[in-house]
Amino acid sequence: MLDPWTRKMVEIFDELSDTLCKVADLAEFVRIAHPQAAHSQAAEDACVSISGIVERLNTHQELYCALRAIVDGGDKFPMSSLDQHVAQLFLFDFEQSGIHLPETERKRVVALNDSILQVGQRFIAGAVSPRAIPRDSLPQNLRQFFSVDGDQVLVTGLYADSPNAMVREAAYRIYLHPDKHQEYLLSEMLSSRHELAQLCGFPTFSHRALKASTAETPDTVNQFLDIMTQRLHKRAAVDFDVMKKLKAATNTGSTEEDLAPWDTPYYTHKVKRDWLQVGSTEFSPYFSLGTCMEGLNILTNSLYNISLISDELAPGEVWAPDVYKLAVFHEREGLLGHIYCDFYERPGKPNQDCHFTIRGGKELPDGSYQNPVVVLMLNLPTPCWSNPSLLTPSMVDNLFHEMGHAMHSMLARTRYQHVTGTRCSTDFAEVPSVLMEYFAADPRVVRTFAKHFQTQECMPEEMLVRLCASKHLFAASEMQVQVFYSALDQRYHGSHPLEGSTTSVLAELQKQYYGIPYVPNTAWQLRFSHLVGYGAKYYAYLLSRAVAAWIWQTYFEADPLNSFSGERYRQECLAHGGGKPARELVADFLGREVTPENLANSLINEIDSKNEHINRIRQ
Repeated sequence: MLDPWTRKMVEIFDELSDTLCKVADLAEFVRIAHPQAAHSQAAEDACVSISGIVERLNTHQELYCALRAIVDGGDKFPMSSLDQHVAQLFLFDFEQSGIHLPETERKRVVALNDSILQVGQRFIAGAVSPRAIPRDSLPQNLRQFFSVDGDQVLVTGLYADSPNAMVREAAYRIYLHPDKHQEYLLSEMLSSRHELAQLCGFPTFSHRALKASTAETPDTVNQFLDIMTQRLHKRAAVDFDVMKKLKAATNTGSTEEDLAPWDTPYYTHKVKRDWLQVGSTEFSPYFSLGTCMEGLNILTNSLYNISLISDELAPGEVWAPDVYKLAVFHEREGLLGHIYCDFYERPGKPNQDCHFTIRGGKELPDGSYQNPVVVLMLNLPTPCWSNPSLLTPSMVDNLFHEMGHAMHSMLARTRYQHVTGTRCSTDFAEVPSVLMEYFAADPRVVRTFAKHFQTQECMPEEMLVRLCASKHLFAASEMQVQVFYSALDQRYHGSHPLEGSTTSVLAELQKQYYGIPYVPNTAWQLRFSHLVGYGAKYYAYLLSRAVAAWIWQTYFEADPLNSFSGERYRQECLAHGGGKPARELVADFLGREVTPENLANSLINEIDSKNEHINRIRQ
């Protein structure tokens, strides 16, 4: 490390962070993704070593005091607003470990962080474990639908796609039956988080989690959720009424009043299939991976003047033979970075679609730029001798979504790697990826690439219109349940102690926020593993969608391939990464304040517009 007086302190901290992240991020990816156990184990050992180093640095008083001094009193060199913002982010990271507290309280913070981590891992394991019940307790006519293990029946999920209503109900009631140990783990995690937040000077854990976010405060989130609830009530009721009538028409003895939570996923899928004649197999021949990648290339070229070009691989560069590398080239600026595409399913590969930052972008001391490197991991069908990899519509959506994260990483041109690309607030990090879903659902975009893999014929127009419309079916009721989940998450991470058990809180909020009644003697929150990784931040999905919808309506709805809009979005949103406070960034780009009312308006306007479109198609 150079003498701190030769350059800004925040530059030194960012260089230290960059050095650590280059090792930690790569090791974490290899640990998760490498198919060979020896490599995965070596990476895990590296992760443990680097975590120990980070922990020592996070409790290094001299480092902390040096950073604290320039945040409070300024550096020897003039600090820009960016410098101050990044320095404050570094300081907050330090204080997560309680370094600023008296020794007794600091040790308690360390103990709480460790306990929260361990309890959270146990809660996640319990959230996905099957439920075993005595075989005789289930009616004989239903046993055939479940796994039987000796004298026990195993229920492994909600069986939401079963056409048999009794099977769906049995699965729901059994799988979501209250579990005392899970309730204990959840309550313990929530109370520990509350104590941790208060030790660190925050009223609640939600206040701590929302620091430096787009929403900024729990009050803003709760106002947004309450406005959404009020405005979704009648719109969701229309959706539920359609489902009730369909259930009454297809189930003997059923009435229109008995729609249950185990019905809504099934009838949503059924309506998509029956009304819009949408089935995955019908569309997949038009979505080979090659045509979808060409579509992404057309889109990124139109919006940003960049091309995705297959690049040569050096021997031993990749971890699986079917991984390939894309170079991201700008028409005038040249190479911007690399994207490794690990797209195909294979034994032992994590069953999740995700984006990994391997190296963050940043300005280097000599004035050049350290280009970013990322990996996109999907689980697409492996090509065979007669067919290429053919994607379902949902796989196309996921591909576009993850490429949105990659573009955020590639197009951010930040001075500091600590705020490069997706290293921004959680409730803004999903905006670029959700916005890409809007492009994937627009006929004008899909029309540019959806071609039959054998005949090269374009997808027929009526199929294209049906497909894009199906993505917005029952949007109000689906959004209402997301509002409910977000409100529950906020309540759990608000004031403590809770008024009753986590289940009684759930029952109370379901009555307030959701149009389908709570089912007594169930506790779905004990299966809600997002409470661990997204504690107090589950709202971020909805808020990101609200911002993405607002951006779409303002800049791209009239012309989704408009280069002027694309360049402005790149320069005013993507280029900043997390280097500009998210609330300020969104307000500046959209020319309006980020208020709960404005956020809600963007989502409600979208629902109403798409419902009108669907009704026209049905007529």
